[in-house]
Amino acid sequence: MSSTAGQVIKCKGKPLVIEEVEVAPPEAGEVRLKILYTSLCHTDVYFWEAKGQTPLFPRIFGHEAGGIVESVGEGVTHLKPGDHALPVFTGECGECAHCKSEESNMCDLLRINTDRGVMIHDSQTRFSIKGQPIYHFVGTSTFSEYTVVHAGCVAKVNPAAPLDKICVLSCGICTGLENPGLDIVRNNNVSLGATVNVAKPKPGSSVAIFGLGAVGLAAAEGARISGASRIIGVDLVSSRFEEAKKFGVNEFVNPKDHDKPVQQVIAEMTNGGVDRAVECTGSIQAMVSAFECVHDGWGVAVLVGVPNKDDAFKTHPVNFLNERTLKGTFYGNYKPRTDLPSVVEKYMNGELELEKFITHTVPFSEINKAFDYMLKGESIRCIIRMGE
Repeated sequence: MSSTAGQVIKCKGKPLVIEEVEVAPPEAGEVRLKILYTSLCHTDVYFWEAKGQTPLFPRIFGHEAGGIVESVGEGVTHLKPGDHALPVFTGECGECAHCKSEESNMCDLLRINTDRGVMIHDSQTRFSIKGQPIYHFVGTSTFSEYTVVHAGCVAKVNPAAPLDKICVLSCGICTGLENPGLDIVRNNNVSLGATVNVAKPKPGSSVAIFGLGAVGLAAAEGARISGASRIIGVDLVSSRFEEAKKFGVNEFVNPKDHDKPVQQVIAEMTNGGVDRAVECTGSIQAMVSAFECVHDGWGVAVLVGVPNKDDAFKTHPVNFLNERTLKGTFYGNYKPRTDLPSVVEKYMNGELELEKFITHTVPFSEINKAFDYMLKGESIRCIIRMGE
């Protein structure tokens, strides 16, 4: 492809700039996508600011998007030109032990690698400007009108589904939504218990959600649909509380309003602790608080947020001996190619409401506005219309 518009990040923390970039054809096992809609996730902002990671610039960010397959490389059989698809930052090769297991979605070949800026096939980039390479981001780089992605990281979806809505499923909403315990369809069968559902709150139970960004709100929505009666939102920004009510949050705690640890506050509110807690911030202190605020004997805490690479989790071992459970999850335990089409159908059937996650829409030429909305805490998800 001779050229396409891409939002290239040349330096950390600086505004994105539009450049004409060369996008090479897909190699074996790859797909070239025409991106129609992309949205801004906080992960893009985090790596743009280069907080706690090894900077890699110039780079095209973006990883939450929807588009159409433009061409496929050798050996790609599950996709063809014209298919509607969602690129995903993690993948499903279908051959490794993780892909063959019903208990894992952490593909050996295609799981997320934030430091890799090249394609797996040949360790080269598919983007360039006048022969100079432009690096990829988490294998997707959706802030470009055309991008090249490993075929195992592309899920074919119902062409009737609106890409400007379902694009948010390719990252944050799925990551949060499944954690509280929604059953999903895998190979046309309801998947078994903890193989996919992590926290699994019971009807009438109590759930604390740490962080009320898009992932946390999705976790709250899942808790609501699961029948939790008390959904406690925990966030340092009180202005988020009103919006969170739309997602089932019915009580709020701002740790800054108390002179004691927030886990103690929650334990006092709930007669010993909540039944489930889901941490969606990446803050190591929030992770500790989420674990320590669940009830002894049966409480389960699930960690979703990605911490700084130098962080360490510290809690007293007695918290485990008292039969609290700590779990982690990755992309809501979804296998992208296998499971995402079913999630899209849930939206099409009216079982999932995606519109309430979308707070802003901007044209591609004004993508820096999306960053402003996110940095000011005004946006849950901002959809970016490509080609405008």
